[in-house]
Amino acid sequence: MPLSEHEQRLLEQIERALYQEDPKFASSVSGSRRSKPARRRRIQGAVLFVVGLVLLVAGIPFRALWLGDLPILSIVGFLAMLGGALLAVTSIGARRGGEETTGQGGAAPKDKQSGESGGGFTGRMEERFRRRFEQE
Repeated sequence: MPLSEHEQRLLEQIERALYQEDPKFASSVSGSRRSKPARRRRIQGAVLFVVGLVLLVAGIPFRALWLGDLPILSIVGFLAMLGGALLAVTSIGARRGGEETTGQGGAAPKDKQSGESGGGFTGRMEERFRRRFEQE
C-alpha cells in the first residue's frame, strides 16, 4: 500500500533530520550502500569454492589423474576452494571498509584528526580503552 503525500513528506523530513543528526548511522542503515562489484565477487568466490570442493572430492577416485602418490585433481580443487574463500572474504571486508569511509560524510572524528589512534578495529579498541580509564 503506497504512502500518501503527507506521509511521504513526513518520512522525508525524518530522513533529513536523521542525516543531519547522525550521518554515519544513517548511511550504515541505508540499503543503497551495497555495491554490485562486491556482491559479484562474493558470488564468484562462492562458486569457485563449490567447484573446488567438487574437484577435491572427484580427484580421489580418478587414479589416472594422480602423479605418483599425489592426487593432482584434489590439490587443484583445494587451491580453488582456498582462492574462492579468499575472494569472498576480501570482498566482504572491502565493502565494510567502503561503508566506514563514505559513511562519515568527509568529516573525521576529533580523535582521528589529531592522529592519536589509527582507524579500524584497533583504533576503536584503543579509544574504548582510553575512555574506560578516563571515567575512573
